Amino acid sequence: TKLILLDSLLQEMNVLGRLKSLHSLNRKLHTTVPNMVKHLGQNEAINVDVELFNEYKFSVDQLMELAGLSCAHAIAKSFPDTGNVLVCCGPGNNGGDGLVAARHLQLLGYTPRIFYPKRTDKELYNNLVNQCTMMDIEFLQNFPSVDQLNKEYCVLVDALFGFSFRPPVKESFLPVLTSLSLASTPVASVDIPSGWSVEEGPPSDENTPALKPDLLISLTAPKKCAKVFSGRFHYLGGRFVPRRLAEKYELDLPTYPGLDTCVQL
Repeated sequence: TKLILLDSLLQEMNVLGRLKSLHSLNRKLHTTVPNMVKHLGQNEAINVDVELFNEYKFSVDQLMELAGLSCAHAIAKSFPDTGNVLVCCGPGNNGGDGLVAARHLQLLGYTPRIFYPKRTDKELYNNLVNQCTMMDIEFLQNFPSVDQLNKEYCVLVDALFGFSFRPPVKESFLPVLTSLSLASTPVASVDIPSGWSVEEGPPSDENTPALKPDLLISLTAPKKCAKVFSGRFHYLGGRFVPRRLAEKYELDLPTYPGLDTCVQL
């Protein structure tokens, strides 16, 4: 009788072990498989943003804070060795995400410096600049040389152009893209690698430098160009999409693990 009970107990333990393994595999599939996630075209991405603002009544600075925080977390997960980080900010919302990310990177132990050549004179952006200034984050007047990018920085953050970008790149930004494309220091692109077509990927013309970021941080949902991204790390950031909105656009977003603000794809 004891042998029968022992055998029954061992069988139960074996079944429980298999169930735990299946549960673990299920969680892994729902947090790491990128093929399930929908990739948005440019117009659809714009519509999602408009709906978040107009229907759900999110404010721009509210979503920008959440996006920038998730960018900082994705950068820290991908490049955990703290050091100097150059954050390159453009004039639009993508640049605003970069300004927010710079502030949070400092709080995570990095030393950010910001290159923000074309500032937007609006209260939101002026406040973001003031926040960084009050935290003693340096704003560079001149863009570093490629040699300086390689020797002085551990990560280069590309927050120049977002999903509303339409080519060609303005001439004033071409030297920045050229230097970023030539640098050996890892590049982290926010939502879209700058200069890329939102839907097609890397630029096909000879005048626009083609960035090859090591890290891509997609926001809200990946854009179609992410399908041809070949860098080491791809994260989805911005744990703020309402369930009803995700269902309407059939985003099929992965489950964010634990308390994380980003999930690796």
